[in-house]
Amino acid sequence: MIALGLLLLAVAGAPLFAVIGASALYGFWSEDVDLSVVAIEFYRLAEMPVLLAIPLFTFAGYLLGESRAPQRLVRLTDALLGWMPGGLPIVAIATCALFTAFTGASGVTIVAVGALLVPALQQGGYGERFTLGLVTTSGSLGLLFAPAIPLILYAVVAQQMSLGMPVGIDDMFLAGLLPGLFMLFVLALYCMWQSRSVPRVTNPFSLEEARAALWSAGWELPLPVVVLGGIYGGWFAVSEAAAVTAIYVLIVEVLIRREIPLRSMPALMRESMVLVGGILLILGVSLASTNYLIDTEVPTRLFEAVQQHVSSRTTFLVLLNIFLLGLGMILDIFSALVIIVPIILPIAIGYGIDPVHLGIVFLANMQIGYFTPPVGMNLFIASYRFEKPVMDLYRATLPFFFLLMFVVLVVTYWSDLSLALVRDATP
Repeated sequence: MIALGLLLLAVAGAPLFAVIGASALYGFWSEDVDLSVVAIEFYRLAEMPVLLAIPLFTFAGYLLGESRAPQRLVRLTDALLGWMPGGLPIVAIATCALFTAFTGASGVTIVAVGALLVPALQQGGYGERFTLGLVTTSGSLGLLFAPAIPLILYAVVAQQMSLGMPVGIDDMFLAGLLPGLFMLFVLALYCMWQSRSVPRVTNPFSLEEARAALWSAGWELPLPVVVLGGIYGGWFAVSEAAAVTAIYVLIVEVLIRREIPLRSMPALMRESMVLVGGILLILGVSLASTNYLIDTEVPTRLFEAVQQHVSSRTTFLVLLNIFLLGLGMILDIFSALVIIVPIILPIAIGYGIDPVHLGIVFLANMQIGYFTPPVGMNLFIASYRFEKPVMDLYRATLPFFFLLMFVVLVVTYWSDLSLALVRDATP
């Protein structure tokens, strides 16, 4: 009855952290465990230095989204790639992926960058259906690229489970690189194929425009080098890289470029920290709930139950993809990470699946879930932003859905695509 009541509360719109926290408290109470264990989990969470990366990277992403960085990014990618067959769509893909990697929110990408890309693509001769499908799909690209918050959050959740197998944030950053590039490559090939029927707009490569675009985006270009080069070069830890990124973006966009007035900073800080606060609240109560599940051996019993019906690792991965795809449609990625990962991770390890590889499979599925009909969140954001019926978005995104589903299957069954760089970096 208690479980049914909590489920009804969730359906009725109760805050997710309250439902998870109530379930954890009830579980510990039923096992005669002191309820202070939930507060202890929050304290343990606050002691994690790496957790500083989440608010700092989030704040940097909000600053970039508020500035004119998206316009400079579009100009730069257009100058470098616009001359290619299918150049404009490839520009859209690359821009959205880079922007989402730093903002960590696909909906923000559609709103901020989509307004620039949709008119440009239509003026370039691309049909409305292709244009809407491309921008809606590309809005969720980039979640596999550093320093996307979901990569960090997955590593944090996995580290708290004491699996005996290290899952570092730097490992997740490396593991997402090749699968993410593979997604961009497949979509780029499709865009080039689609462009065969589009009248070629004369847009030859201009060294002068490339130099001007590089100069215009000169302050933003060092960011990937700061994040990845600093971490893997041994200059600083992930949390230190986040601090450097936040300070750098603040100085550039507020003091040097002056695109964000100082009077708007309090509102921007509040908005970004509301998101972070929600993530940390859910994470704290979820870790308490995870401890209860582990103490009562729920993952072990689930693994035994699954193994009775699914003996093959291949079959398990198929079922896992179907489950995660459906999950991505109905649950935001942050909630899914802290609720579902503690349950499926021990089961996946039982089937011999590397936890880092599982993280990439998880995030790749969630990325597609954002635009999977009928309830993918990006479909409704794009419908509102571009004032189009959501049914039009369903039809527009289907080709991209099947292409990326193929990529997810490759990533799922070819684990070396995720783990090759991680193994090379391991001393």
